[in-house]
Amino acid sequence: MEKIVLLADKNSKAWDFALKIQKYLVEVKGFFIQLEEVSITHFRNGEIGAHIPENMRKKDVYFIHDSTKNPQNWWVELLLIKDTLLSASAESVTFVLPNLLYSRQDRKDKPHVPISARALAESISHSLKRIITMDLHAPQIQGFYPSDVPLDNLYSFPEAIRHLRKYHFEELNNLVVISPDAGAAGRTKTFLRKLVKAQEDSAIKHEYSFALLSKERSKPGEVGDMQLIGDINGKNIIIIDDIIDSGGTLCKAAEVLKKNGAQKLFCYGTHGIFTKGVSELFNCFDFVMTSNTHFQEFPNIEVVDVTPLFAEAIYRAHKGLSISELFE
Repeated sequence: MEKIVLLADKNSKAWDFALKIQKYLVEVKGFFIQLEEVSITHFRNGEIGAHIPENMRKKDVYFIHDSTKNPQNWWVELLLIKDTLLSASAESVTFVLPNLLYSRQDRKDKPHVPISARALAESISHSLKRIITMDLHAPQIQGFYPSDVPLDNLYSFPEAIRHLRKYHFEELNNLVVISPDAGAAGRTKTFLRKLVKAQEDSAIKHEYSFALLSKERSKPGEVGDMQLIGDINGKNIIIIDDIIDSGGTLCKAAEVLKKNGAQKLFCYGTHGIFTKGVSELFNCFDFVMTSNTHFQEFPNIEVVDVTPLFAEAIYRAHKGLSISELFE
Protein backbone atom coordinates (compact mmCIF):
# COMPACT_ATOMS: atom_id res chain seq x y z
CA MET A 1 0.00 0.00 0.00
CA GLU A 2 1.25 3.47 -0.89
CA LYS A 3 2.33 5.46 2.16
CA ILE A 4 1.02 8.77 0.88
CA VAL A 5 -1.38 11.09 2.70
CA LEU A 6 -3.31 14.23 1.82
CA LEU A 7 -3.65 16.48 4.87
CA ALA A 8 -5.98 19.46 5.34
CA ASP A 9 -7.85 21.36 8.02
CA LYS A 10 -11.39 19.95 7.97
CA ASN A 11 -12.77 23.25 9.26
CA SER A 12 -11.18 25.26 6.45
CA LYS A 13 -12.05 25.71 2.80
CA ALA A 14 -9.02 23.60 1.86
CA TRP A 15 -10.91 20.46 2.87
CA ASP A 16 -13.24 20.50 -0.15
CA PHE A 17 -10.24 21.18 -2.40
CA ALA A 18 -8.52 18.12 -0.91
CA LEU A 19 -11.63 15.97 -1.39
CA LYS A 20 -11.73 16.86 -5.08
CA ILE A 21 -8.06 15.96 -5.48
CA GLN A 22 -8.63 12.64 -3.76
CA LYS A 23 -11.66 11.89 -5.95
CA TYR A 24 -9.75 12.66 -9.15
CA LEU A 25 -6.83 10.45 -8.18
CA VAL A 26 -9.12 7.52 -7.38
CA GLU A 27 -11.47 7.85 -10.35
CA VAL A 28 -9.09 9.02 -13.09
CA LYS A 29 -5.70 7.64 -12.06
CA GLY A 30 -6.87 4.57 -10.13
CA PHE A 31 -4.60 5.76 -7.32
CA PHE A 32 -5.90 5.65 -3.75
CA ILE A 33 -4.63 8.37 -1.47
CA GLN A 34 -5.55 8.67 2.18
CA LEU A 35 -7.09 11.97 3.33
CA GLU A 36 -6.52 12.94 6.94
CA GLU A 37 -7.40 16.03 8.93
CA VAL A 38 -5.33 18.41 11.00
CA SER A 39 -6.94 20.29 13.85
CA ILE A 40 -5.88 23.93 14.11
CA THR A 41 -6.76 25.81 17.28
CA HIS A 42 -6.72 29.56 17.86
CA PHE A 43 -6.38 30.35 21.55
CA ARG A 44 -7.91 33.36 23.25
CA ASN A 45 -4.57 35.16 23.47
CA GLY A 46 -4.08 34.86 19.70
CA GLU A 47 -1.63 31.95 19.74
CA ILE A 48 -2.16 29.01 17.38
CA GLY A 49 -1.94 25.28 18.03
CA ALA A 50 -2.05 22.25 15.72
CA HIS A 51 -2.83 18.58 16.25
CA ILE A 52 -2.75 15.68 13.79
CA PRO A 53 -4.70 12.73 15.26
CA GLU A 54 -3.43 10.04 12.88
CA ASN A 55 0.04 8.48 12.79
CA MET A 56 2.21 10.10 10.08
CA ARG A 57 5.34 7.97 10.65
CA LYS A 58 7.18 7.10 7.40
CA LYS A 59 4.45 8.67 5.25
CA ASP A 60 4.78 11.14 2.38
CA VAL A 61 2.47 13.96 3.40
CA TYR A 62 0.94 16.59 1.10
CA PHE A 63 -0.52 19.40 3.19
CA ILE A 64 -3.11 21.58 1.43
CA HIS A 65 -3.52 25.04 2.95
CA ASP A 66 -6.34 27.60 2.81
CA SER A 67 -5.22 30.98 1.45
CA THR A 68 -8.44 32.74 2.49
CA LYS A 69 -7.15 32.73 6.05
CA ASN A 70 -5.55 35.78 7.60
CA PRO A 71 -2.13 35.89 5.86
CA GLN A 72 -0.22 36.01 9.16
CA ASN A 73 -2.14 33.00 10.51
CA TRP A 74 -1.61 31.22 7.19
CA TRP A 75 2.17 31.70 7.52
CA VAL A 76 2.40 30.61 11.18
CA GLU A 77 0.18 27.57 10.56
CA LEU A 78 2.56 26.41 7.83
CA LEU A 79 5.45 26.50 10.29
CA LEU A 80 3.50 24.65 12.99
CA ILE A 81 2.18 21.97 10.62
CA LYS A 82 5.67 21.32 9.25
CA ASP A 83 7.12 21.04 12.74
CA THR A 84 4.31 18.69 13.82
CA LEU A 85 4.84 16.40 10.83
CA LEU A 86 8.63 16.29 11.16
CA SER A 87 8.33 15.60 14.89
CA ALA A 88 5.93 12.77 14.03
CA SER A 89 8.63 11.22 11.77
CA ALA A 90 6.88 11.81 8.46
CA GLU A 91 9.01 10.53 5.59
CA SER A 92 8.54 13.76 3.64
CA VAL A 93 6.45 16.93 3.74
CA THR A 94 5.14 18.73 0.66
CA PHE A 95 3.16 21.95 0.90
CA VAL A 96 0.33 22.35 -1.63
CA LEU A 97 -0.35 26.10 -1.66
CA PRO A 98 -2.83 26.87 -4.45
CA ASN A 99 -2.38 30.60 -3.89
CA LEU A 100 1.08 31.47 -2.56
CA LEU A 101 0.53 34.51 -0.36
CA TYR A 102 3.06 37.37 -0.13
CA SER A 103 3.99 36.80 -3.79
CA ARG A 104 3.36 40.44 -4.67
CA GLN A 105 6.03 41.51 -2.19
CA ASP A 106 8.82 40.11 -4.36
CA ARG A 107 11.13 43.15 -4.52
CA LYS A 108 12.08 46.38 -2.81
CA ASP A 109 10.03 49.24 -4.21
CA LYS A 110 11.59 51.69 -1.76
CA PRO A 111 14.39 51.69 0.82
CA HIS A 112 14.14 49.92 4.17
CA VAL A 113 11.34 47.45 3.36
CA PRO A 114 11.45 43.65 3.48
CA ILE A 115 11.25 41.31 0.51
CA SER A 116 8.46 39.35 2.13
CA ALA A 117 8.29 36.66 -0.55
CA ARG A 118 11.93 35.84 0.17
CA ALA A 119 11.38 35.90 3.94
CA LEU A 120 8.52 33.43 3.52
CA ALA A 121 10.69 31.14 1.40
CA GLU A 122 13.52 31.19 3.93
CA SER A 123 11.21 30.43 6.85
CA ILE A 124 9.11 27.59 5.43
CA SER A 125 11.42 25.75 3.03
CA HIS A 126 13.81 24.08 5.49
CA SER A 127 13.25 20.28 5.59
CA LEU A 128 10.44 20.38 3.01
CA LYS A 129 10.47 18.02 0.05
CA ARG A 130 8.78 20.46 -2.34
CA ILE A 131 6.08 23.10 -2.73
CA ILE A 132 3.30 22.98 -5.33
CA THR A 133 1.53 26.23 -6.22
CA MET A 134 -0.20 27.85 -9.20
CA ASP A 135 0.25 30.95 -11.37
CA LEU A 136 2.87 32.74 -9.32
CA HIS A 137 2.60 36.51 -9.47
CA ALA A 138 6.32 36.67 -10.23
CA PRO A 139 7.98 33.46 -11.53
CA GLN A 140 11.37 34.65 -10.26
CA ILE A 141 10.11 33.88 -6.74
CA GLN A 142 11.15 30.30 -7.50
CA GLY A 143 14.74 31.54 -7.12
CA PHE A 144 14.10 32.35 -3.44
CA TYR A 145 13.75 28.65 -2.68
CA PRO A 146 16.78 26.34 -2.26
CA SER A 147 17.63 24.01 -5.13
CA ASP A 148 16.77 20.94 -3.07
CA VAL A 149 13.23 22.20 -2.39
CA PRO A 150 11.64 22.64 -5.83
CA LEU A 151 8.80 25.11 -6.16
CA ASP A 152 6.47 23.69 -8.83
CA ASN A 153 4.51 26.50 -10.46
CA LEU A 154 1.45 25.02 -12.15
CA TYR A 155 -0.51 26.91 -14.84
CA SER A 156 -4.27 27.17 -14.71
CA PHE A 157 -4.57 27.92 -18.43
CA PRO A 158 -5.49 24.38 -19.61
CA GLU A 159 -8.57 24.30 -17.39
CA ALA A 160 -9.46 27.96 -18.04
CA ILE A 161 -9.34 27.42 -21.81
CA ARG A 162 -11.37 24.23 -21.51
CA HIS A 163 -14.00 26.23 -19.61
CA LEU A 164 -14.05 29.00 -22.23
CA ARG A 165 -14.40 26.58 -25.13
CA LYS A 166 -17.20 24.71 -23.36
CA TYR A 167 -19.30 27.66 -22.17
CA HIS A 168 -18.32 30.62 -24.40
CA PHE A 169 -17.30 29.06 -27.69
CA GLU A 170 -19.15 31.49 -30.00
CA GLU A 171 -17.83 34.52 -28.12
CA LEU A 172 -14.25 33.43 -28.75
CA ASN A 173 -14.36 34.36 -32.42
CA ASN A 174 -12.26 37.41 -33.27
CA LEU A 175 -11.16 37.59 -29.64
CA VAL A 176 -8.38 39.89 -28.42
CA VAL A 177 -6.40 38.63 -25.43
CA ILE A 178 -5.31 41.60 -23.32
CA SER A 179 -2.36 41.87 -20.98
CA PRO A 180 -3.23 44.28 -18.12
CA ASP A 181 0.36 45.58 -18.00
CA ALA A 182 3.79 45.02 -19.53
CA GLY A 183 4.84 42.70 -16.69
CA ALA A 184 2.03 40.27 -17.47
CA ALA A 185 2.66 40.21 -21.24
CA GLY A 186 4.59 36.92 -21.13
CA ARG A 187 1.82 35.19 -19.19
CA THR A 188 -0.84 36.56 -21.53
CA LYS A 189 1.00 35.49 -24.68
CA THR A 190 1.34 31.99 -23.23
CA PHE A 191 -2.42 31.93 -22.71
CA LEU A 192 -2.91 33.06 -26.31
CA ARG A 193 -0.64 30.30 -27.65
CA LYS A 194 -2.54 27.70 -25.61
CA LEU A 195 -5.83 29.08 -26.88
CA VAL A 196 -4.68 28.72 -30.48
CA LYS A 197 -3.34 25.22 -29.84
CA ALA A 198 -6.62 24.11 -28.24
CA GLN A 199 -8.45 24.50 -31.57
CA GLU A 200 -6.01 22.45 -33.68
CA ASP A 201 -8.41 19.49 -33.90
CA SER A 202 -11.54 21.62 -34.13
CA ALA A 203 -13.53 22.02 -37.35
CA ILE A 204 -14.19 25.65 -36.43
CA LYS A 205 -11.15 27.88 -36.18
CA HIS A 206 -11.29 31.25 -34.44
CA GLU A 207 -9.12 34.29 -35.02
CA TYR A 208 -7.21 35.56 -31.99
CA SER A 209 -4.92 38.53 -31.42
CA PHE A 210 -2.97 40.23 -28.64
CA ALA A 211 -3.02 43.72 -27.17
CA LEU A 212 -1.40 45.39 -24.20
CA LEU A 213 -2.40 47.97 -21.64
CA SER A 214 0.37 50.23 -20.36
CA LYS A 215 -0.32 51.65 -16.93
CA GLU A 216 1.25 53.83 -14.30
CA ARG A 217 0.66 52.86 -10.66
CA SER A 218 1.31 55.82 -8.37
CA LYS A 219 1.22 53.62 -5.25
CA PRO A 220 -0.13 50.17 -4.28
CA GLY A 221 -3.86 49.90 -4.87
CA GLU A 222 -4.04 53.00 -7.07
CA VAL A 223 -3.85 53.09 -10.86
CA GLY A 224 -2.86 56.16 -12.82
CA ASP A 225 -3.01 56.71 -16.56
CA MET A 226 -3.60 53.69 -18.79
CA GLN A 227 -2.99 53.44 -22.54
CA LEU A 228 -3.90 50.76 -25.06
CA ILE A 229 -1.33 49.31 -27.45
CA GLY A 230 -3.12 47.39 -30.20
CA ASP A 231 -6.35 47.36 -32.24
CA ILE A 232 -9.53 46.13 -30.51
CA ASN A 233 -12.25 48.04 -32.34
CA GLY A 234 -15.38 45.89 -32.81
CA LYS A 235 -13.85 42.86 -31.09
CA ASN A 236 -14.55 40.83 -27.96
CA ILE A 237 -11.95 41.14 -25.22
CA ILE A 238 -10.61 38.95 -22.44
CA ILE A 239 -8.14 40.32 -19.87
CA ILE A 240 -5.83 37.73 -18.33
CA ASP A 241 -4.29 38.28 -14.91
CA ASP A 242 -3.00 36.21 -12.01
CA ILE A 243 -4.80 38.03 -9.18
CA ILE A 244 -8.07 39.94 -8.93
CA ASP A 245 -7.84 41.95 -5.72
CA SER A 246 -10.14 44.96 -5.47
CA GLY A 247 -10.93 44.91 -9.20
CA GLY A 248 -10.08 48.60 -9.55
CA THR A 249 -7.39 48.02 -12.17
CA LEU A 250 -9.72 45.83 -14.22
CA CYS A 251 -12.55 48.35 -14.17
CA LYS A 252 -10.18 51.12 -15.19
CA ALA A 253 -9.00 48.87 -18.04
CA ALA A 254 -12.58 48.17 -19.08
CA GLU A 255 -13.26 51.89 -19.34
CA VAL A 256 -10.26 52.38 -21.64
CA LEU A 257 -11.19 49.37 -23.76
CA LYS A 258 -14.78 50.49 -24.24
CA LYS A 259 -13.57 53.91 -25.36
CA ASN A 260 -11.48 52.13 -27.98
CA GLY A 261 -14.42 50.22 -29.45
CA ALA A 262 -14.44 46.92 -27.56
CA GLN A 263 -17.64 44.91 -27.76
CA LYS A 264 -18.04 42.23 -25.05
CA LEU A 265 -15.62 42.34 -22.15
CA PHE A 266 -14.49 39.32 -20.15
CA CYS A 267 -11.79 38.81 -17.54
CA TYR A 268 -10.01 35.87 -15.96
CA GLY A 269 -7.87 36.05 -12.83
CA THR A 270 -6.54 32.83 -11.34
CA HIS A 271 -6.70 33.96 -7.73
CA GLY A 272 -9.99 35.74 -7.05
CA ILE A 273 -9.43 37.60 -3.77
CA PHE A 274 -12.22 40.17 -4.37
CA THR A 275 -11.40 42.37 -1.37
CA LYS A 276 -14.16 44.79 -2.41
CA GLY A 277 -16.68 42.19 -3.55
CA VAL A 278 -17.75 41.63 -7.16
CA SER A 279 -20.66 44.00 -7.85
CA GLU A 280 -18.49 46.69 -9.45
CA LEU A 281 -16.81 44.12 -11.70
CA PHE A 282 -20.19 43.13 -13.14
CA ASN A 283 -20.83 46.77 -13.99
CA CYS A 284 -17.68 46.62 -16.13
CA PHE A 285 -17.61 43.07 -17.59
CA ASP A 286 -20.02 40.69 -19.29
CA PHE A 287 -18.59 37.78 -17.33
CA VAL A 288 -15.89 37.27 -14.73
CA MET A 289 -13.89 34.06 -14.35
CA THR A 290 -11.60 32.88 -11.58
CA SER A 291 -10.33 29.53 -10.35
CA ASN A 292 -10.95 27.79 -7.03
CA THR A 293 -7.41 28.35 -5.72
CA HIS A 294 -8.67 30.98 -3.27
CA PHE A 295 -11.71 28.92 -2.18
CA GLN A 296 -14.34 31.66 -2.41
CA GLU A 297 -17.84 31.68 -3.83
CA PHE A 298 -19.65 34.72 -5.17
CA PRO A 299 -22.91 34.88 -7.14
CA ASN A 300 -22.47 34.82 -10.94
CA ILE A 301 -18.68 34.38 -10.82
CA GLU A 302 -17.63 31.56 -13.14
CA VAL A 303 -15.27 29.30 -11.22
CA VAL A 304 -12.77 27.07 -13.02
CA ASP A 305 -11.94 23.90 -11.12
CA VAL A 306 -8.16 23.44 -11.15
CA THR A 307 -8.03 20.48 -8.76
CA PRO A 308 -7.33 18.04 -11.65
CA LEU A 309 -4.05 19.87 -12.30
CA PHE A 310 -3.05 19.68 -8.64
CA ALA A 311 -4.03 16.02 -8.52
CA GLU A 312 -1.89 15.28 -11.57
CA ALA A 313 1.03 17.21 -10.06
CA ILE A 314 0.80 15.30 -6.77
CA TYR A 315 0.60 11.99 -8.63
CA ARG A 316 3.60 12.83 -10.81
CA ALA A 317 5.64 14.15 -7.90
CA HIS A 318 5.01 10.98 -5.92
CA LYS A 319 5.84 8.71 -8.87
CA GLY A 320 8.95 10.67 -9.84
CA LEU A 321 7.46 11.79 -13.16
CA SER A 322 7.79 15.14 -14.92
CA ILE A 323 5.31 17.82 -13.84
CA SER A 324 6.29 20.23 -16.62
CA GLU A 325 4.98 17.76 -19.23
CA LEU A 326 1.46 18.67 -18.10
CA PHE A 327 1.86 22.04 -19.80
CA GLU A 328 3.72 21.18 -23.00
